[in-house]
Amino acid sequence: MSVTVSALNTATIKGTQLVSVGRVELSERGAEGDRRFFLADGRQRMRNAKQIGALQQLVSSVVSDRLSVRFPDGTVICEQVRLGQTLDCQFYSHRVAGQLVEGPWAEAISEFCGVPLRLFAAGSAVDRGARGAVSLVSHGSLQRLAHEAGTDSVDARRFRMLLEVEGVAAHAEDGWLGQRLQIGEAVLRFDGHVGRCLITSRDPESGQITLPTLDLLRSYRSGIQASEPLPFGVYGRVLRPGTVRVGDSVTPLP
Repeated sequence: MSVTVSALNTATIKGTQLVSVGRVELSERGAEGDRRFFLADGRQRMRNAKQIGALQQLVSSVVSDRLSVRFPDGTVICEQVRLGQTLDCQFYSHRVAGQLVEGPWAEAISEFCGVPLRLFAAGSAVDRGARGAVSLVSHGSLQRLAHEAGTDSVDARRFRMLLEVEGVAAHAEDGWLGQRLQIGEAVLRFDGHVGRCLITSRDPESGQITLPTLDLLRSYRSGIQASEPLPFGVYGRVLRPGTVRVGDSVTPLP
């Protein structure tokens, strides 16, 4: 069976609900438009769905610099993006320069989440920067986790990965570390495991904690050699930019 891309998932505002797309344009910074914006609190600390599960009820997108945010009641805020001052923001353990986004989105999102937030543009807010511009998980791995959970399936969106692939055994992606892969027009190299946190326990649409993913991973993945604890899926960099589409082949390169 050939290995192919089965899904591509992006989120225009980091932490909001993943949106499945048919294609992405990959550069060294990741998928064009993916995590283009992020939210931060009053101390300029990035906040995502790990701390604020309700963010996953929001759907964000951008077309021709018009940013759209759809709320669960059907309300949509869609306006032209206007950028303000640049501020130094805390992004996990490092700092990034974020441009403040002017407009109605931050106030509306703050009211919905019950937390004061500001919206920033960063070009790309993937967790690991260029070294982790892409992330990947296999359906085989998801099926194994579902088996551990005693359920028929686990929604891949819990893991917020850019690429989903099918046609390999569970955790076959572990064996791709350090190897170059051609996926569609792009050439990628995966260098590390994605260690998991509480956000994977949240339902990807409601944001409620509904599955003990960390306990499940600890029960059968804690003993493996990995670059990060509780590994599930892999991350890497873009060596050659290009278009990737659902259905494209995944081919190891010498």
